[in-house]
Amino acid sequence: MRNQQKQTEPEWTIIKLLQWTSSYFKSNGIDSPRATAEILLAHTLRLKRIDLYLRHDQPLNRGELDLFKSLIKRRKNREPVAYIVGVKEFWSMELEVSQSVLIPRPETECLVEEAVSVLGKEPLCNSNPNKRDSIQCPLEGYKEDYKIMSCRKNAGHDLLLPKRILEMGTGSGAVILAIASQKPGHHYFASDISIDAVGIAIKNAKQLGFENYVSFFCGNWFLPLREKENFFDVIISNPPYIRKNDIRNLQPEINRFEPQEALDGGDDGLDHIKHIIKHACRFLNNEGNLLLEIGHDQKDAVDDIIKETGNYKQFYFRKDYSGFDRVVCATKS
Repeated sequence: MRNQQKQTEPEWTIIKLLQWTSSYFKSNGIDSPRATAEILLAHTLRLKRIDLYLRHDQPLNRGELDLFKSLIKRRKNREPVAYIVGVKEFWSMELEVSQSVLIPRPETECLVEEAVSVLGKEPLCNSNPNKRDSIQCPLEGYKEDYKIMSCRKNAGHDLLLPKRILEMGTGSGAVILAIASQKPGHHYFASDISIDAVGIAIKNAKQLGFENYVSFFCGNWFLPLREKENFFDVIISNPPYIRKNDIRNLQPEINRFEPQEALDGGDDGLDHIKHIIKHACRFLNNEGNLLLEIGHDQKDAVDDIIKETGNYKQFYFRKDYSGFDRVVCATKS
């Protein structure tokens, strides 16, 4: 009798699992249930999503089923798919992510696009990644692996010379690596207050072949930089800009799993934006540009902050693909 029951036990094939899991996710209010099921099953079997349909009648063994069930449970508990599988695509790049870094958002690609536009033509004389002047970061806990080049202010501002670009709050490195992939002839630097985030960014740079083009270091905004020594042509950041009291109302995928320090912009959401706008001019070359991602409803407030500093001769806002003012670009006086 037991043998008969075992023989009639249905096999869980790829297509049956996709159908069941999609329905299960939908009934539990999970966004994009079919796509989520495909991503998790492909991750379990180490296949591409298209291969799931080429092997639709392939059964899973016990170990594969157990692993897939554990991933389903994690997603039902609202853990983001990117953290479950450990990767997220951004700018057609596959990036490693963990709960130490914010998951890159599609709207942040607007920040990349604007930076690429600001950088303009490729320099006639490309940077040589093998010839670097490195200085130790004065921040306590600094590791020798994380270095930043000494950037002395240029007497001139030649569009055809390699430029120096700094991203602060780099997280997974998504923004700086995307820009470097489009404009490889410049000098790139990126920092984050989290040493775990810096480690992930370095891994992503190595995976993409940019380890010799981007210098990463650890520190809180401008603290590691030496005034009158470290100057940049472009400073970029996607700082925390969510109002503190709004975080609890965000989706559980965000407020329960993503790093709070990468979200919390203070009572009005503008704490870090104010700080960056105020101090960036000390580290920008003349005519240098500051690019920031901002919240969808922060344009008027950011407009006032920039005008109050009096350090920028012009600025403009760029909308994202949903029609919100998402990026501000300000040029130093």
